[in-house]
Amino acid sequence: MKVAAGLEITFLGTGTSHGVPMIACDCAVCRSDDPRDKRLRTAARIRTPEVEFVIDTPPDFRTQVLRENIRRVDAVLYTHAHTDHVMGFDDLRRFCELRDREIPIYATPGVFEEFRRTFQFAFNGSSGGIRNYIRPEAHEVTGPFTLGDLTVTPTTLPHGRFETTGYVFSQAGRRLLAYFTDCNAVPEEALDAARGVELLVVDALRHRPHPTHMSVEQASAAAAAMRARQTLFTHMCHDLGHTATEAELPDNIRLAFDGLKVTLP
Repeated sequence: MKVAAGLEITFLGTGTSHGVPMIACDCAVCRSDDPRDKRLRTAARIRTPEVEFVIDTPPDFRTQVLRENIRRVDAVLYTHAHTDHVMGFDDLRRFCELRDREIPIYATPGVFEEFRRTFQFAFNGSSGGIRNYIRPEAHEVTGPFTLGDLTVTPTTLPHGRFETTGYVFSQAGRRLLAYFTDCNAVPEEALDAARGVELLVVDALRHRPHPTHMSVEQASAAAAAMRARQTLFTHMCHDLGHTATEAELPDNIRLAFDGLKVTLP
Protein backbone atom coordinates (compact mmCIF):
# COMPACT_ATOMS: atom_id res chain seq x y z
CA MET A 1 0.00 0.00 0.00
CA LYS A 2 1.41 3.37 -1.02
CA VAL A 3 1.42 6.45 1.17
CA ALA A 4 -1.25 8.97 0.19
CA ALA A 5 1.16 11.89 -0.10
CA GLY A 6 4.53 13.10 1.08
CA LEU A 7 7.08 10.65 2.46
CA GLU A 8 7.06 7.84 5.02
CA ILE A 9 10.19 6.50 6.71
CA THR A 10 10.23 3.19 8.58
CA PHE A 11 13.20 2.47 10.81
CA LEU A 12 14.22 -1.10 10.03
CA GLY A 13 17.02 -0.95 12.57
CA THR A 14 18.55 1.71 14.83
CA GLY A 15 21.48 -0.08 16.45
CA THR A 16 25.22 0.03 16.13
CA SER A 17 27.33 -2.74 14.60
CA HIS A 18 26.94 -4.99 17.68
CA GLY A 19 23.18 -4.52 17.86
CA VAL A 20 21.35 -4.19 21.17
CA PRO A 21 21.29 -6.31 23.26
CA MET A 22 24.94 -6.98 22.67
CA ILE A 23 26.28 -10.52 22.90
CA ALA A 24 27.37 -11.47 26.46
CA CYS A 25 26.39 -8.13 28.02
CA ASP A 26 24.35 -7.73 31.20
CA CYS A 27 24.07 -3.94 31.29
CA ALA A 28 20.73 -2.31 32.13
CA VAL A 29 19.92 -1.49 28.49
CA CYS A 30 20.80 -4.96 27.20
CA ARG A 31 18.54 -6.45 29.90
CA SER A 32 15.79 -3.86 29.40
CA ASP A 33 12.17 -4.94 28.93
CA ASP A 34 11.44 -1.82 26.86
CA PRO A 35 11.05 -2.99 23.22
CA ARG A 36 12.51 0.35 22.09
CA ASP A 37 15.83 -0.78 23.59
CA LYS A 38 16.01 -3.74 21.18
CA ARG A 39 18.00 -2.48 18.19
CA LEU A 40 18.88 -4.36 15.03
CA ARG A 41 21.59 -2.96 12.78
CA THR A 42 20.76 0.39 11.17
CA ALA A 43 18.68 0.65 7.99
CA ALA A 44 15.50 2.37 6.77
CA ARG A 45 12.67 1.99 4.25
CA ILE A 46 11.34 5.08 2.43
CA ARG A 47 7.96 5.25 0.68
CA THR A 48 6.32 8.00 -1.35
CA PRO A 49 3.35 7.92 -3.74
CA GLU A 50 5.74 6.96 -6.54
CA VAL A 51 8.62 4.93 -5.13
CA GLU A 52 9.59 2.50 -2.35
CA PHE A 53 13.25 1.88 -1.49
CA VAL A 54 15.61 1.00 1.33
CA ILE A 55 18.75 2.59 2.68
CA ASP A 56 21.39 -0.08 3.41
CA THR A 57 20.96 -3.85 3.84
CA PRO A 58 22.47 -4.89 7.17
CA PRO A 59 22.99 -8.48 8.35
CA ASP A 60 19.50 -8.31 9.91
CA PHE A 61 17.84 -7.28 6.62
CA ARG A 62 15.81 -10.47 6.09
CA THR A 63 14.42 -10.27 9.64
CA GLN A 64 13.59 -6.60 9.18
CA VAL A 65 11.82 -7.19 5.85
CA LEU A 66 9.71 -9.99 7.30
CA ARG A 67 8.82 -7.93 10.38
CA GLU A 68 7.62 -5.00 8.25
CA ASN A 69 6.04 -7.23 5.58
CA ILE A 70 7.98 -5.46 2.83
CA ARG A 71 6.99 -6.86 -0.56
CA ARG A 72 8.39 -4.24 -2.90
CA VAL A 73 11.81 -2.63 -3.19
CA ASP A 74 12.28 -0.36 -6.21
CA ALA A 75 15.89 0.57 -5.36
CA VAL A 76 18.58 0.45 -2.69
CA LEU A 77 20.73 3.37 -1.56
CA TYR A 78 23.96 2.60 0.26
CA THR A 79 25.70 4.90 2.70
CA HIS A 80 28.98 2.95 2.78
CA ALA A 81 30.35 -0.58 2.54
CA HIS A 82 30.94 -1.51 6.18
CA THR A 83 29.76 -4.97 7.18
CA ASP A 84 26.90 -3.84 9.42
CA HIS A 85 25.35 -1.93 6.50
CA VAL A 86 25.77 -4.32 3.57
CA MET A 87 25.80 -7.97 4.60
CA GLY A 88 22.12 -8.50 3.87
CA PHE A 89 22.85 -7.72 0.21
CA ASP A 90 22.04 -11.19 -1.14
CA ASP A 91 18.56 -11.11 0.43
CA LEU A 92 17.68 -8.57 -2.29
CA ARG A 93 17.52 -11.48 -4.74
CA ARG A 94 13.97 -12.24 -3.63
CA PHE A 95 12.88 -8.83 -4.91
CA CYS A 96 14.55 -9.55 -8.25
CA GLU A 97 12.64 -12.81 -8.38
CA LEU A 98 9.28 -11.27 -7.47
CA ARG A 99 9.43 -8.77 -10.34
CA ASP A 100 11.80 -10.70 -12.63
CA ARG A 101 14.02 -7.68 -13.11
CA GLU A 102 17.28 -6.09 -12.03
CA ILE A 103 17.29 -4.08 -8.83
CA PRO A 104 18.76 -0.56 -9.06
CA ILE A 105 21.61 -0.03 -6.60
CA TYR A 106 22.79 3.51 -5.83
CA ALA A 107 26.24 3.99 -4.28
CA THR A 108 29.44 5.94 -4.75
CA PRO A 109 32.14 4.58 -7.06
CA GLY A 110 34.21 3.65 -4.01
CA VAL A 111 31.40 1.55 -2.55
CA PHE A 112 30.95 -0.26 -5.86
CA GLU A 113 34.68 -1.08 -5.84
CA GLU A 114 34.16 -2.78 -2.46
CA PHE A 115 30.99 -4.53 -3.68
CA ARG A 116 32.75 -5.98 -6.71
CA ARG A 117 35.28 -7.57 -4.36
CA THR A 118 32.85 -8.69 -1.64
CA PHE A 119 29.96 -9.74 -3.88
CA GLN A 120 31.79 -10.95 -6.97
CA PHE A 121 29.01 -13.43 -7.71
CA ALA A 122 26.58 -10.55 -8.27
CA PHE A 123 28.80 -8.37 -10.43
CA ASN A 124 30.83 -10.82 -12.54
CA GLY A 125 27.92 -11.96 -14.71
CA SER A 126 27.76 -15.47 -13.25
CA SER A 127 24.05 -15.13 -12.44
CA GLY A 128 23.30 -15.33 -16.16
CA GLY A 129 20.02 -13.46 -15.65
CA ILE A 130 18.54 -16.33 -13.63
CA ARG A 131 15.24 -15.25 -12.11
CA ASN A 132 15.97 -15.98 -8.44
CA TYR A 133 19.56 -14.69 -8.39
CA ILE A 134 20.37 -11.16 -7.35
CA ARG A 135 20.79 -8.95 -10.40
CA PRO A 136 22.11 -5.52 -9.40
CA GLU A 137 21.78 -2.56 -11.74
CA ALA A 138 24.59 -0.21 -10.70
CA HIS A 139 23.98 3.55 -10.52
CA GLU A 140 27.07 5.47 -9.42
CA VAL A 141 26.27 8.36 -7.12
CA THR A 142 28.35 11.37 -8.13
CA GLY A 143 25.77 14.14 -7.69
CA PRO A 144 22.03 14.76 -7.23
CA PHE A 145 19.63 12.33 -8.89
CA THR A 146 15.91 11.65 -9.14
CA LEU A 147 14.16 8.66 -7.60
CA GLY A 148 10.43 8.59 -8.28
CA ASP A 149 9.02 11.90 -7.06
CA LEU A 150 12.10 12.67 -4.96
CA THR A 151 15.22 14.68 -5.68
CA VAL A 152 18.10 13.02 -3.85
CA THR A 153 21.13 15.11 -2.93
CA PRO A 154 24.15 13.12 -1.71
CA THR A 155 26.66 14.67 0.64
CA THR A 156 29.98 13.38 1.97
CA LEU A 157 30.31 12.75 5.70
CA PRO A 158 33.47 11.88 7.68
CA HIS A 159 33.48 8.50 9.41
CA GLY A 160 36.87 8.49 11.07
CA ARG A 161 39.37 7.69 8.32
CA PHE A 162 36.53 6.62 6.03
CA GLU A 163 33.76 8.55 4.30
CA THR A 164 30.06 7.82 4.14
CA THR A 165 27.27 9.26 2.03
CA GLY A 166 24.43 11.19 3.60
CA TYR A 167 21.25 11.71 1.60
CA VAL A 168 18.86 14.67 1.54
CA PHE A 169 15.43 13.93 0.06
CA SER A 170 13.36 16.76 -1.41
CA GLN A 171 9.90 16.70 -2.92
CA ALA A 172 8.48 19.59 -4.95
CA GLY A 173 11.22 21.83 -3.58
CA ARG A 174 10.64 20.87 0.09
CA ARG A 175 13.54 19.38 2.02
CA LEU A 176 11.70 16.58 3.73
CA LEU A 177 14.36 14.24 5.10
CA ALA A 178 18.09 14.18 5.73
CA TYR A 179 19.54 10.76 6.53
CA PHE A 180 23.04 11.08 8.05
CA THR A 181 24.22 7.86 9.67
CA ASP A 182 27.77 6.74 10.52
CA CYS A 183 29.54 10.08 10.80
CA ASN A 184 31.64 11.81 13.42
CA ALA A 185 30.79 15.32 12.17
CA VAL A 186 28.46 17.12 9.77
CA PRO A 187 30.56 19.40 7.53
CA GLU A 188 29.33 22.79 6.38
CA GLU A 189 28.47 21.50 2.91
CA ALA A 190 26.20 18.85 4.42
CA LEU A 191 24.65 21.40 6.79
CA ASP A 192 23.86 23.64 3.84
CA ALA A 193 22.36 20.76 1.83
CA ALA A 194 19.97 19.96 4.68
CA ARG A 195 19.32 23.47 6.04
CA GLY A 196 15.73 23.76 7.32
CA VAL A 197 14.95 20.09 6.70
CA GLU A 198 11.70 18.83 8.18
CA LEU A 199 13.20 15.63 9.61
CA LEU A 200 16.85 14.90 10.34
CA VAL A 201 17.88 11.31 11.04
CA VAL A 202 21.38 11.41 12.46
CA ASP A 203 24.06 9.24 14.03
CA ALA A 204 24.17 9.54 17.84
CA LEU A 205 26.15 6.59 19.16
CA ARG A 206 26.42 7.43 22.86
CA HIS A 207 27.12 10.30 25.29
CA ARG A 208 30.90 9.93 25.29
CA PRO A 209 32.93 11.09 22.24
CA HIS A 210 33.89 8.43 19.70
CA PRO A 211 36.45 8.64 16.86
CA THR A 212 34.03 7.56 14.10
CA HIS A 213 30.54 8.45 15.37
CA MET A 214 28.83 11.49 16.84
CA SER A 215 27.85 11.75 20.46
CA VAL A 216 24.41 12.84 21.62
CA GLU A 217 25.80 16.33 22.24
CA GLN A 218 27.40 16.56 18.79
CA ALA A 219 24.29 15.27 17.04
CA SER A 220 22.11 17.76 18.92
CA ALA A 221 24.44 20.60 17.91
CA ALA A 222 24.31 19.51 14.25
CA ALA A 223 20.51 19.47 14.36
CA ALA A 224 20.47 23.00 15.75
CA ALA A 225 23.00 24.23 13.19
CA MET A 226 20.90 23.01 10.25
CA ARG A 227 17.66 24.22 11.89
CA ALA A 228 15.98 20.83 11.52
CA ARG A 229 12.33 20.98 12.58
CA GLN A 230 12.47 17.50 14.06
CA THR A 231 15.40 15.16 14.75
CA LEU A 232 15.56 11.42 15.37
CA PHE A 233 18.75 9.72 16.55
CA THR A 234 19.85 6.41 15.07
CA HIS A 235 22.86 4.04 15.12
CA MET A 236 22.78 3.94 18.92
CA CYS A 237 24.72 1.58 21.17
CA HIS A 238 23.73 0.09 24.50
CA ASP A 239 24.93 3.17 26.39
CA LEU A 240 21.63 4.91 25.54
CA GLY A 241 18.49 3.71 27.26
CA HIS A 242 15.47 5.00 25.37
CA THR A 243 13.44 6.46 28.24
CA ALA A 244 16.34 7.91 30.23
CA THR A 245 17.98 9.50 27.18
CA GLU A 246 14.79 11.09 25.85
CA ALA A 247 14.13 12.66 29.25
CA GLU A 248 17.28 14.75 28.80
CA LEU A 249 16.51 15.97 25.26
CA PRO A 250 14.48 18.92 23.93
CA ASP A 251 11.01 18.17 22.58
CA ASN A 252 12.08 18.32 18.93
CA ILE A 253 14.81 15.68 19.38
CA ARG A 254 13.82 12.06 20.05
CA LEU A 255 15.33 8.60 19.72
CA ALA A 256 14.21 6.48 16.80
CA PHE A 257 13.42 2.84 17.50
CA ASP A 258 13.03 -0.28 15.39
CA GLY A 259 9.69 -0.32 13.62
CA LEU A 260 9.00 3.39 14.11
CA LYS A 261 7.13 4.94 11.16
CA VAL A 262 7.11 8.69 10.58
CA THR A 263 5.02 10.32 7.85
CA LEU A 264 5.90 13.72 6.44
CA PRO A 265 2.79 15.01 4.62
